[in-house]
Amino acid sequence: MHRITLNQSSKIETSGSTYLSLLRDRFNIKKVPFSDRGSRLLLLQDAEKDCFSVKLAERLTEIQPDIEAYLRRPPFIQDLYLLDEAGETLPFTTITFPHIIHLKTRLGAFALVFQDAHTIALGLPAKVTAGIRFHVQPQFWETNGHGGIFKAIRNLVYTSNAATVRNVITPDKGGYTVEYLVEATDDSAITISISNSVPDVPATQPFSQTCAQAEERWSSWFARVPPVAPRFQPTYAYAWWIMANNLIGPQGRVAYEAMMPSKLAYVGLWLWDNAMHTLAYRHVDPELARNQIRAMLACQLEDGMLPDAVYDEGVIATIDHPISAEVTKPPIIAWAALKLHELDPDEAFLREIYIPLVRWNAWWFAMNDDDVDGLAQYNHPYSSGLDDNPLWDWGMPVESPDLNTYLCVQMGSLAMIADILGIDYEAAMWRRRAASIVKRMVADMWDPERGLFVALHNDEPLPVTTPFNLYPLWTGQLPPDIRERVLQHLADPAEFWGEFALPSVAYNDPKFAADTMWRGPVWVNINY
Repeated sequence: MHRITLNQSSKIETSGSTYLSLLRDRFNIKKVPFSDRGSRLLLLQDAEKDCFSVKLAERLTEIQPDIEAYLRRPPFIQDLYLLDEAGETLPFTTITFPHIIHLKTRLGAFALVFQDAHTIALGLPAKVTAGIRFHVQPQFWETNGHGGIFKAIRNLVYTSNAATVRNVITPDKGGYTVEYLVEATDDSAITISISNSVPDVPATQPFSQTCAQAEERWSSWFARVPPVAPRFQPTYAYAWWIMANNLIGPQGRVAYEAMMPSKLAYVGLWLWDNAMHTLAYRHVDPELARNQIRAMLACQLEDGMLPDAVYDEGVIATIDHPISAEVTKPPIIAWAALKLHELDPDEAFLREIYIPLVRWNAWWFAMNDDDVDGLAQYNHPYSSGLDDNPLWDWGMPVESPDLNTYLCVQMGSLAMIADILGIDYEAAMWRRRAASIVKRMVADMWDPERGLFVALHNDEPLPVTTPFNLYPLWTGQLPPDIRERVLQHLADPAEFWGEFALPSVAYNDPKFAADTMWRGPVWVNINY
């Protein structure tokens, strides 16, 4: 029986198993992969055929140097079919949950569960002969002007706790086709393990044990989330499922367990994404929240820069499109660390991250202030996190109010961290610097005719209105008359105050495009 009790705030305390029930068939496995916390394996159902594929949430740049090649790479396992005793394919229907995929066939019920981060287990109906057929390409090859090259991609082991009936590997289509049938008993499973090292043959657990472990793993995760009102629970459960499902374990340059924005389309850890993930994880696992910050600081460059993204084999610190320049993300880690500290104080952690954050702050002014006027600039559009926003339509670099607001907030956060660490003279210095950058924005960016702060390119104001022109409100240090003018823009429904709050470009601006990424749509992080 599910436990549901009302607390004093009229929110609902919901058991982990209830959230699992809410997520029945919540994701479309033909588009959204089935994975598990810590895993880099992604199981997807074919859009047209009764089979699955397994993709790898890895860039594999040691095999293909192009950092976006993973988006075009075929699945590691293709055409994974269920087979009957005659080796004929079995049609199936699915029921999806975060912890298990149920497969209904004419032979009975199959199911897919993660046994561990590297291993997918297929549970079989009792007292039948059944199995799988799949195509795998464990090698990558290509020709070049001097010859060709072969490289191992990953290693694969398949096995079962049932007696083998048929086990054939056939070279086929540039890889191998495997046909594997077993005589299933009451708790039989077939497991497929994929790893970047030569694995020992994993012991295939009784499938009921694997299922129970997976259900307990996910129920425990959901049991920790803060309560919300019932009307929010379906979407809330889906969000917390993503927060666990998109976690990957340490490997290579990824030094800590951390969250990818998407294991399918955004493989890696992004700098300001991780700061925002910290805000969520602080409610369920403060140490996991701290590790989101540690994972990025572990890859700090010698000059103090924090790269835009981190992945297993390297970092992304420069991008050559639409221009070639260094790429980072807005400086919000110190602010996020303090938000975490409010819920789970940890002075040792603040001491651990203080100097790396000081170095990053210094990098912003040393390498991103060409005219040395005390206002930092974006040298690449992607460093803003607002990739295609109209602010960049007139060229780079751009001195933008949002960046300098972030730096003001960062220096204010460093002041509070210094207070906690007992470094009083540095705390006072950070507060002076935070106040100084606000004065510089008022002097150089405030447009009294438009009543907002303008972004500058080649010292010329850019004729576009975005919420980023209002960002200096966040500093809390604006003169009252300026603050009121900015608030008028914020509260104007013709510009920003729409049904879903702030768009990424003012509704009445000629550059507004409702369906184009950062040129109109509402983004939750900007509103937060």
